[in-house]
Amino acid sequence: MKSENFKWYSHIDCEFFPCHEGADPDSFNCLFCYCPLYALGDGCGGNFTYTDDLKDCSLCLIPHTAGGYDYIVSRFSEISLLASESRSDK
Repeated sequence: MKSENFKWYSHIDCEFFPCHEGADPDSFNCLFCYCPLYALGDGCGGNFTYTDDLKDCSLCLIPHTAGGYDYIVSRFSEISLLASESRSDK
């Protein structure tokens, strides 16, 4: 069986750990400390709100759960497309 340890990292010494109130520290994944899906705005699929035009993801735990890695990686093509569309050297 192939190891999948690359999908999980828990930084328990971080001064913000866990960075989401109410999250279970024993199953908290820090790999995507800053969620790559933020750039997808309303289409990220997470639990977020907007406050004064700023996206607030403090209630979202998608990147920090067991299935979060696979979900985020499955959306990389959308992030790549967004980056391609915003290139200034088109």
